[in-house]
Order: sequence, then structure tokens, then C-alpha cells
Amino acid sequence: MKDPDGHVAENATIPNPPPPTEGDVENQTPASAGNITRRWRREEDSRKKGSLALRAVCLLCSLLAFIIMATNQHGDGKIFDQYQEYRYVVAIAILSSLYTGFQVFTQIHELSTGRQVFSSRPTSAMLDFFGDQVVAYLLVSAASSAVPLTNRFREGGDNKFTDSPVSAISMEFLAFIVLAISALVSGYKLANQTYI
Repeated sequence: MKDPDGHVAENATIPNPPPPTEGDVENQTPASAGNITRRWRREEDSRKKGSLALRAVCLLCSLLAFIIMATNQHGDGKIFDQYQEYRYVVAIAILSSLYTGFQVFTQIHELSTGRQVFSSRPTSAMLDFFGDQVVAYLLVSAASSAVPLTNRFREGGDNKFTDSPVSAISMEFLAFIVLAISALVSGYKLANQTYI
């Protein structure tokens, strides 16, 4: 407050500036910066948990595809091992199970201890991104290669032997879809990675 002579009175209170708007980064107080950090950490935690859930579903589907196909034996001597396409389905189901099992283990370790298995974040992000893409491609490749053989068997009326391959192929397609979504999450993580 100014007196009539234009001088500021000693007991005058200075009005508080208006609170900064949400987009006003320069005028934010440390408390609002803390809110931003907490919100960012919550989003990162939910992304990590979502990625873990996707990989766990892929692990389950891969294990089911392996078990269903590997136990497929028919009474008249037919066995999955006689057909190259079905052996490929089993091999990729094993590879996918190993990869997603390792990823689930590393993510559970990171969530429980707060430390990463790999010391370098960029290395971890690139492994996730490229690993998800390669394994997703292999899953869809194996499932696609077994479809024509299964269709030929089904046209011949041998539906008992083909019921298990149909289930295994379906599990691999489902594992592919889930891992493809996980690859998108990994790509987002890689794109937002800081290299400093």
C-alpha cells in the first residue's frame, strides 16, 4: 500500500501472485513439481504392471501351445513329431515360453527390488523391443505354417488328430497378438528412453 506521498508503507502486505496454470512450467512451485513427478511415477508403474501382465498372458499361451501339441498322439500311430509344421509349432512355443518367462522374471525382480537386471536402461529397453518383435514374428510364422496341414487333415475327416493342433495354433495366434501389443509398449518405452 502506498501513502499519499507515493511511498510504500512498512506494514503493507504484498498480495500473493495468482497460482500458476497447469501448463505454466516456469512459475510452478516445488510442490506442484513434486505432483508431476508422482504422477509420472504412477504412470510408469502402471505401464510396467501392464507390460508384466501382457508377458504373463503370452507365457501362459505359449506353455499351453507347447503342452497341447506335444501331447498330441492318435490311436492309429499318428504323432505330432511326424510332421515338420507341428515340430516347428512346438519349437517356437518352447522359445516363446523361455523368452517370456525370462521377461516375466526380470520384471517381477524389478518391481519387487526396484533394481533392473541389466545395469543399462537403454540395453534393457532395446532387448525388450527387439525381443518382443522377433518372438512375435516367430509365433505368427509357426502358427501360419501349421494351418494348411491342419486344414488338409480336417478335409480328410481326421478331426480327432487335428483337434489338438487347432488348439495349439489358436494359443500361438493369441500369444502373437498379446506379444505384439507388448512390443508397442516396449517401443513406447524405447522412444521415451533418456540416454544421458
